[in-house]
Amino acid sequence: MAIERKQPQNIAERAAHRRGQRPALRQAEDMWRRETYCLPRPEAREKALEWFDLYPKAAYMTEIEFWRELADGRIEFTIRRLPSAD
Repeated sequence: MAIERKQPQNIAERAAHRRGQRPALRQAEDMWRRETYCLPRPEAREKALEWFDLYPKAAYMTEIEFWRELADGRIEFTIRRLPSAD
């Protein structure tokens, strides 16, 4: 049995091979439909409830992915869902 020596060229080849496999992972991530809104607090709440009514969490895996309150009191948020329910 020969011991494999890790040389820079071998490491670069393995990294390139792994990079070639990534598009399949990115395609799975791109399945999500995302929308970003920046609204006053009451309107932000209404918009989120509208999304959850249209795309129920159980079927579309709808969720607030990110949110923050801006200095002027508005809420910026990103909501995501799957494109269709199975």
